[in-house]
Amino acid sequence: MNAIVFDHVSKHYGDVLAVDDLSLAIEPGKTVALLGPNGAGKSTSINLLLGLLKPTAGTVAVHGRTPDEAVRAGQMGAMLQNGALIPELSVKELIDLVRRLYPNPLALDEILKLADLTDLAGRRANKLSGGQSQRVRFALAIAGAPRILLLDEPTAAMDVESRLRFWASMHDYASGGRTVLFATHYLEEADEHSDRVIVIARGRLAADGTAAEIKAGAGGHTVSFALGDQPAAGLDRLPGVTAVEVAAGVATLHTSDTDATLAALYRGTSLDVRELKLSSADLEAAFLALTRES
Repeated sequence: MNAIVFDHVSKHYGDVLAVDDLSLAIEPGKTVALLGPNGAGKSTSINLLLGLLKPTAGTVAVHGRTPDEAVRAGQMGAMLQNGALIPELSVKELIDLVRRLYPNPLALDEILKLADLTDLAGRRANKLSGGQSQRVRFALAIAGAPRILLLDEPTAAMDVESRLRFWASMHDYASGGRTVLFATHYLEEADEHSDRVIVIARGRLAADGTAAEIKAGAGGHTVSFALGDQPAAGLDRLPGVTAVEVAAGVATLHTSDTDATLAALYRGTSLDVRELKLSSADLEAAFLALTRES
């Protein structure tokens, strides 16, 4: 049974279509990055998954249950972008309060260790920095030992070192076969920390696969060289080439097969190829290409 299923889900806000006929399935034990530009429908999709919103059409299932049933059973934990902490309580008191609301919570010391909060256990919530508050929100999300963990921009307000510690904690938690779905604007985090990447644009599924597959599918490599005044005609027909850009006398070929493109460039054209450069497109380039297309 899949951990998460969206079956032809749409969500309207009046005349605005935030999620448009979205269908996807996520297997248990996977760490999945959810990407999309602002207004793409990421937060709406997460709220639908938590049962905070109801779909206008279609169904959402969590381990075969409705989102409401899964939340009541303590199967889901969420770290959202907003949500204030109780200022008068210490970190330890706040986490212990929340964990006691669940039928089978993690031990308090284990939560503090996983969220890297042991040294901050006695500090009051209103004395925390932005990054420390994010770590407390993560601790509250895992307090009930949920099978599915939803993280919406989890490393916002964290410095570089705090981000590294956070992702180490997340991987420790996910290693027990739990499913993690996180939305982020830091594309390098999606590249490094996910088994799978889902890209949403205008409420629809724009891409779904590993980061490597998405980069390759969006023109994963580029070949550029000084074209000068030479004609660019025919470059788009070279093997592997998916797109051609010419600017300031430089030709850039986006290709899915660098070897085939280079062989044809040298042997199949009469161009004088100089200042050749090869590069691999990163996830940001693929993301921009996909969202532009959408």
